[in-house]
Formats: sequence, C-alpha cells, structure tokens
Amino acid sequence: MREQLDSLGLCFNWDREVTTCLPDYYRWTQYLFIKLFEAGLAYQKEAVVNWDPVDQTVLADEQVDENGRSWRSGALVEQKLLTQWFIKTTNYAKPLLEALADLPEWYGVKAMQANWIGDCTGCYFDFKLKVNGEETGETLSAYSSSPETVFGAAYLAILPSHRLLHGSSSVRPVLEKALQPGRDSLTEVTARNLFTGREIPLVILHKEAFDGYLDTVIGVPDSSEEDLSVARALNLQWTTVLKSNQDEAQTLINSDEFSGLTREEAFDSITQKAREQKVGGHLTSSKLRDWLISRQRYWGTPIPVVHCGSCGPVAVPEEELPVTLPKLPSLTGKGASPLEAAHDWVNCKCPRPFERHLADHWLPVDVYIGGKEHAVMHLYYARFLCHFCKDQGLVAHREPFRKLLVQGLIKGQTFKLANSGQYLKREEIDFTVALGGGRIEVTWEKMSKSKHNGLDPQEVVQQYGVDTVRLYILYAAPPEQDILWNVKTDALPGVLRWQSRLWQLVTKMRGARQLGDVPSPSLLKKKELAEAKKIWESKNFAIQEVTSHFTEDFLFNAAISRLMGFTNTLNVTYETILLVCQCIVLSVMPLCVSSRTPTPPGLCQVKNPLSPLLQRGGDVLQQSWPTVDPEYLEVPDFVELSVLINNKACGTVTVPLQASKDTERVQQLILESPLGLKHLAERSIKRAILSPRTALINFLIDE
Repeated sequence: MREQLDSLGLCFNWDREVTTCLPDYYRWTQYLFIKLFEAGLAYQKEAVVNWDPVDQTVLADEQVDENGRSWRSGALVEQKLLTQWFIKTTNYAKPLLEALADLPEWYGVKAMQANWIGDCTGCYFDFKLKVNGEETGETLSAYSSSPETVFGAAYLAILPSHRLLHGSSSVRPVLEKALQPGRDSLTEVTARNLFTGREIPLVILHKEAFDGYLDTVIGVPDSSEEDLSVARALNLQWTTVLKSNQDEAQTLINSDEFSGLTREEAFDSITQKAREQKVGGHLTSSKLRDWLISRQRYWGTPIPVVHCGSCGPVAVPEEELPVTLPKLPSLTGKGASPLEAAHDWVNCKCPRPFERHLADHWLPVDVYIGGKEHAVMHLYYARFLCHFCKDQGLVAHREPFRKLLVQGLIKGQTFKLANSGQYLKREEIDFTVALGGGRIEVTWEKMSKSKHNGLDPQEVVQQYGVDTVRLYILYAAPPEQDILWNVKTDALPGVLRWQSRLWQLVTKMRGARQLGDVPSPSLLKKKELAEAKKIWESKNFAIQEVTSHFTEDFLFNAAISRLMGFTNTLNVTYETILLVCQCIVLSVMPLCVSSRTPTPPGLCQVKNPLSPLLQRGGDVLQQSWPTVDPEYLEVPDFVELSVLINNKACGTVTVPLQASKDTERVQQLILESPLGLKHLAERSIKRAILSPRTALINFLIDE
C-alpha cells in the first residue's frame, strides 16, 4: 500500500505514521477505556448480537451481507444473546446535539447527526431489582419521556423479548412464570427507584416494541393515557403528581422538594439532581442506544479489565498498560477464539501518563477528511470521546474537528446478473450475443474485488503518468461528489491538453527572456498596455480564487479550471509584452508552477525548463505560495465602464464607484459625457442594460 501511495506522488511523512495495532498506540485506547470505566460509562450487559457459528465470533452489521451470511466464513449469521461491553454514549446525547451549533462547517453532516441523535426530551433512571423483598444485585435503567413526573411512576415495563427473559439474569425464572402470552403480565419482581426511593412492580407488556431502541420504560399514569390504561387493567396503585391551575398550567404535587414547581422547572431540577446523584437524568432520545463494542476472536485491542470472582470487573492499573495479546503458536482463523487456549493469559491475578500539552497542540483538528458514511457512527463516537476527555480535564477543547471535508468515492463500472445478483468480470461478457443467464445490470459501484470493478493505481500511473492521474481525479468532480472512473471522458483529454499548453507557455517565456535587449515600455501601444494590465488583473484574480479553493471550500476542480483559464490568457500574449513587463513574468510563474504543485507535483519539480523561471530557482517546494498584490485589493474610487450601443463597443467612460451599480445614475453620467454627447445625443434610447457582473452597459437604440 505504501508503494501505491508513493507512486501517486502523495507526500507523507512516514516518520509520523500511526499503526493502531501496535501496543505503543493502543495503550492509550486502553487508558481511555479505564477512564470511561472509572466514570461509570463503560459497563457490561447481555445483548442480542450477530453470531458467526463457524468463526465463532460477533459480527458488526456491516460484516453481514444482504443474504444474511458472514463476510468471511459465508455461514448463515445467528442472533445470539451474549454479555457485551457498552459505552454509555447516551449520557452525552444532549450536549452532543447542542454542540452541533458550534460546527458551522460540517456541511451536510450536521443534519444527519442531529437526526441520528433525535430530540433529547427524556432520560433514564436507575432501578435496583428485588424479588420477594430481597435485592438481586441487578440494576435496570428505564426511560421516561416525562422525567418531571417520576414520583408518579406506577410500574416498570419490559417486552417479552427483553434480555431478562432470555439471558442469565437471576430474575428470569420469576418472569417466565409470570408471563401470560397475549396479555399484559404483572410479575413478582419489583424495582426500587434510586432517585425517589420508591418501589414499583415490573410488568411485561403485550406489544411488539417501544419507541426507537427502548427496552424498558417507566409507566406514569398522570402523563400518559396508555400508562393509565395499563395501571387500571393490572389494578396498580400510583401517586397523583400533577395539578392543573386556573391558567391551565400544571404544577407538581406529592413530589418531595419539587412540589410546587411548574413542569418545566421540575424537569430541569429533577434531571439535574439525578445527574448529581449519578442515578440517571442525562437527557437523551428514544432513538439512541449505548455503543456496543464487541471483541472479535483474537485481533483487536484487549479490554484492560480483569474479571474477578470476588470483586467483579477490575480495571488493570495504568502503570501496567498496555495489556498485549499473547503470542500463540498458530492462528487458523477457524473455530473457537484462539484466546480460549491461552490459559496463562486468561487466568491472571486480580490487581487492585498522559501529556495534555501534546493533545492541546493537535486538537482541535483543522480539517477532518472522511465520507458521509461516518456521520452517525465514527464522528458521533469521536465527538463523545472528546466531550468526555474535556470533562476529565484531559483536553482543552470539547469538539475534536473544526471542519469536515466529506469526499465522494471513485466508482467502477460493474456487471451483474439481474436474476441472481452475481457479479461478472468484464472480460467474461460477450456483448455481441444474448446471455443465457439473463439480463445484465450495468451500474457504477464502489470499487471492490468481489465486484470485479477495481483498478490498481500503479497500473494507471504507469499508463498515464502520476501528474495526469492526480489532475484527472481532482478535476473530474468536486471532492464531495462521486467519480465514475472512465478515462474516455472529456476530463482526461482536458488535463492532457492543459499540461501541453503549460509546456508551450514556459517555452515561450524562456524564449522571451533569452531575446536579450528589453524594449522600452514607452514603445508599447495603447492596446498592448491594456493587455498587460489585463494579465496583471487576471493573475491576481487567479491567485485569489485558487488560494480560496485550496484553503476554504476545497473545490480543487474549480482551482484547476481557474488555472487553465489563466494559462490560456498567457498563451495568447505577445512575447514583447512579456519582455517589457518583467514584473509580470516573475510574478506569473510562481502562480503557474507553485499553485499547481498540490495537483501535479512531478511536472512542477522538473528543473528544466521550469525552475529557471521560479523566484529562487531550485525545487518548487522552496518557493513561497503566490500572494495577491496589495494594489489589487485596494477599492478604486472610479470604475472604467465599457459602453456598448446595440451590442457594439464604442468606448469607455469613467464613473464613480458608488454610482456604478445604479442604472439610472450611470445612464445619466454617460449621456453627459463627451462619448454620450457624440453617440447618444438626440437618439431614442429604448433600454439601457447594466451588467451586474462586469463593468459594462449596453444601450439599445432605434437605428
């Protein structure tokens, strides 16, 4: 892979290469995990996961194909209930949602992530489960869409599919006994609210699902007709907590110190106190669930936690990090996890430095480059971790990335049998005869070996050259759009022609400088002086535009297009003008060469014939980036306006800048000018058209 990147002329400092599978990197992953664990944000619970019965490993959703098979073994994936590690990202849902307002340059991604998070109008409260008055040691978190009414809770509700009914929970037998298919079931399990201290029964509701990803909810009859119906049907008791006033506003009653508050006031006060007591209260939405971080077989960062039979999960001391994987004699990739045989590594004793200035030096990242597929997963989790690190005092900034550059994909042409979905190689298809296997679908998809539509970058570079390939990729489309890889389009011939014109331009300039005697500027004709000024203005405009495209909006295709246009302007310039205006020659070449460097660096670093025209000679990387002349940025007091009569140029008139956009004022000034008196006096003017983009006015008159 490094050879392919180097062959494309990509300039990376390999001394700064980060390898995430090495211990000196993932020790800090483990360090962050321990911080999360100590803060109560890393925890274990049973969850339904994708299970590969052949490789005997948990699979992410992306590793299961459309036919429900494992990406590697091909086995039909099963749904299995296993104990998994979770990161409690829901605790940061509301801050992450609100902080999106501080990211104005997350174009297109902000809305996606806001929709992913959802409206954070509810929260979880923690409950301790009890059977026959005895605590089981298990904690259950339940969601409330109206936290201010938590003192009026009548029951906790779960579904028949809940993990407590199918996993290793100690209350499973009690719940199975109470379950009555086809109806709501009251159980002998109760739950003590760690915030209110009140105890309520656990109920199994007969319904398909709750909103979003919720699996446990709090039933409050005062705030929901559905909850009221369930409580009455099961003959449950509850406390009234809402009182309506004459103005129809509601206040709390029977809610301890929160009684007398309005619902809005109680919402803020109750959730805040629950957070302070660390028993819930973090605002989130029903659409979100905590981050499941499954471990896969052997590879992956080991979680730095020892499972002690007496103490429970215990974090490995920080001074003993990193926890590395054991060296095994063989890795077959099949069957049970290789770690099951690593007895010395698995069976261990129960154990009972971070440089902030470096983190603050690198964060926040100026530009994050990545696809939109990361909008609601990687970018969300990265923001969560940075918010957490800020709360832990590890970093100074809450947001990790200032700006996003969301790039598209380079897609290849694919050929697929419509009836079976089988992908075919292009050389396997005879386009002259009908295919017995059925109709072929021709589409453009992400390059992949399995779809037979990939290309080896080195082969393309060998065929066209690295500069041409780089220019084609950047010129074919804006960064956020997909490129349909087809070298037969107009884009490739266009960049080839431009490179040829640049060589011709350089040859022309070198020839002009080698002529010897420099003519006097006074010998230039008026038309040539105007052309010299036009080149100067075009140069500054191009520098301004190209710099903006490279540093602000990243429209590299527009930058290349601007350079192409400027090159065309120079190619039609007389050698005499280039000779007389040495300042133009010296200032033009840094633009033609230096500003091209990020696109085709190979061409720009050729020392002959380009380098003699550079400001300091030598390598292009030693040159300064071109800057706009200060005079160009000065706003003139007057504008020279081109005057057309019936679309034919007849001269120019100088008008005040302030009046140059006012059609009536400009028309009056021109009519009073010598040009107007000569060409427009006593003529019938039907219409005057003032250009909104250029200094030009066109008079339409009767002939």
